[in-house]
Amino acid sequence: LNINKDCGSTHLEGLQQAVLDQHADLGIAFDGDGDRVLMVDHTGAAVDGDELLYLIARDLKRRGRLEGGVVGTLMSNLGLELGLAELGIPFVRAKVGDRYVMAELLERNWVLGGENSGHVVCCQYPTTGDATIAALQVLIALRNAGQTLAQARMALRKCPQVLINVRFGGGQDPLENPRVKQASAEVTEKMAGKGRVLLRKSGTEPLLRVMVE
Repeated sequence: LNINKDCGSTHLEGLQQAVLDQHADLGIAFDGDGDRVLMVDHTGAAVDGDELLYLIARDLKRRGRLEGGVVGTLMSNLGLELGLAELGIPFVRAKVGDRYVMAELLERNWVLGGENSGHVVCCQYPTTGDATIAALQVLIALRNAGQTLAQARMALRKCPQVLINVRFGGGQDPLENPRVKQASAEVTEKMAGKGRVLLRKSGTEPLLRVMVE
């Protein structure tokens, strides 16, 4: 009835406990249709799509096999963008949704992109998101680096991120409200390139999604 119920990449608790119980090196979580992957390191800590994307990109770059740069989304952590920049890897953001990531990859003729939810697309192999192939790419990266997942993920310093939903009423678009625009601009200026504000309207409810990093 629900292939994702209490398991897989949307509910990591069972996997986290299993990794600890079995003293495993890591755990791999797929979603029901096999296009999302998240991992758990040996301490039981969750490893998200941004971190997995970074590990794959770093490995491909070291081996001279990264064609172009990396595509993320508007929700990708700012730390991913900064971390890739330190490696000399270009990074662009697409709209949220793996189909937009794929469209950007095809447009630029790049081979790697993904979302923090675990959609990781490795275009040098399949033509769409494939969680098994993405997981194997992470394992290859760990082997090549001679590191555990817990060690490797420390190279990426993610920025603290807060996401809240604000309900709005009336017919006016809150994104066009002068006070909203001013507040967003003021916070962005204060962070001086070390953070960002993202405002998005929900596609299904009268909610404004406010994210600050």
